[in-house]
Amino acid sequence: MERTTQRVALVTGSARGLGLAAARRLASEGVRVHVTFRTKTPDLAALEQEFPARVHGADLERAEDWRRVVEGVLASEGRLDHLVHAVGEYVRGPLHATGANELRRLFSNNVESAFHGIDATRAALRAARGSVVLFACAGVETTRARREAAAYGAAKAALVVLARSWALEEAPHGVRVNVVAPGVVPHAHASADTLDPALWQRVPMGRQGEPGEVAEAVAFLCSPASSYITGTVLEVAGGWLL
Repeated sequence: MERTTQRVALVTGSARGLGLAAARRLASEGVRVHVTFRTKTPDLAALEQEFPARVHGADLERAEDWRRVVEGVLASEGRLDHLVHAVGEYVRGPLHATGANELRRLFSNNVESAFHGIDATRAALRAARGSVVLFACAGVETTRARREAAAYGAAKAALVVLARSWALEEAPHGVRVNVVAPGVVPHAHASADTLDPALWQRVPMGRQGEPGEVAEAVAFLCSPASSYITGTVLEVAGGWLL
């Protein structure tokens, strides 16, 4: 098959929310974007119309699903330039109310899924000298305690350690690995606690974030403008947790 001359991106967790915003932003630049979903919803038909023949059903906690999706992308496009991994379940609650199974699920969904994704895309991204953008959360690099989302924060902190380690390993191959860390960004299907206007006023910039602002950060980290940036965490948070 003829290799496309367009950049190709695989954006996971992209059936809705911030992942979908990132997919649409990259597509607006002419990037051939492939998207994923885990569960069929009434919105799936619209997604397939927006990204024709580029929608993949997968449980990305499973290495075999990752391999199948990546093989499908390469079979249709001949290349893969960007992996944007926006998968990541959020659980709110104190540690004393968090069960061990819930903790394992958070690490599986937020950390292991990324681990499988890097493994599945490594060869293609090296060939393209491409880039990876992973999703964490604002304040993930601090050592401050968390009252209501400690298990989630721990999973995202582990992801940042892996991201920087991947960045170090992949730099000699021309592959960049970065993290985008949104703050309070309400959107459809977001956690209810992001919808509180009183919370928005606690953000130093005095307002909530917009999905498009997170998508702009993702597009920047995938662009030639960030060609000398790797291993960084880019917060899109209006100064949240300063």
